[in-house]
Amino acid sequence: MRLVIARCSVDYAGRLTAHLPSAQRLILVKSDGSVAIHSDDRAYKPLNWMSPPCTLKEEEGRWTVENKAGEKLIITLEEVALDSSHELGVDPGLIKDGVEAHLQELLADRMEVLGEGWTLIRREYPTAIGPVDILCRNSEGVTVAIEIKRRGEIDGVEQLTRYLELLNRDPLLAPVKGVFAAQQIKPQARVLALDRGIGCVVLDYDALRGIEDDKLKLF
Repeated sequence: MRLVIARCSVDYAGRLTAHLPSAQRLILVKSDGSVAIHSDDRAYKPLNWMSPPCTLKEEEGRWTVENKAGEKLIITLEEVALDSSHELGVDPGLIKDGVEAHLQELLADRMEVLGEGWTLIRREYPTAIGPVDILCRNSEGVTVAIEIKRRGEIDGVEQLTRYLELLNRDPLLAPVKGVFAAQQIKPQARVLALDRGIGCVVLDYDALRGIEDDKLKLF
């Protein structure tokens, strides 16, 4: 991973145009080819970014990042305070807590709670950006990717969105729909999910374990 701290301005040219005026920012260049521009007040979310695959062309005081669709991110560097590269190695991935992992196992064993005719394809379905919790088919034979969280928040919806974008490039799987499943789903996360065509499922842990009647609700 390459870390660059620099005073820069950023212009995006593609389906729309956007401009970030000159300011001190962090630029992340990852080994997968992605480039993200961060400020110090936006938590984890970048101000602008270019997803892989893309190419980076470096010229004096100017970087041009272009994806296969021809969209460009043009970074004008005025002053560079830090430019360093680090080898992070292979990441072991996120280790889920006991409840979250158990929810995945229980739901995979009881796909019928999502509806009659739902069938499991695989748990922890591998992708280039990490494993999808559950990949299955609904009663109509459509492929469905399910992301499971103990508490459903916006970052979980964003994670599932990235999985769906990647899975839908595979002609053997597409079209792939998404379901966001959690014991509790925050209102903002539900609004974002539904806006992106992602279904939401509230999971009842005790019901899945057979302690109570099923109370799963698919919205």
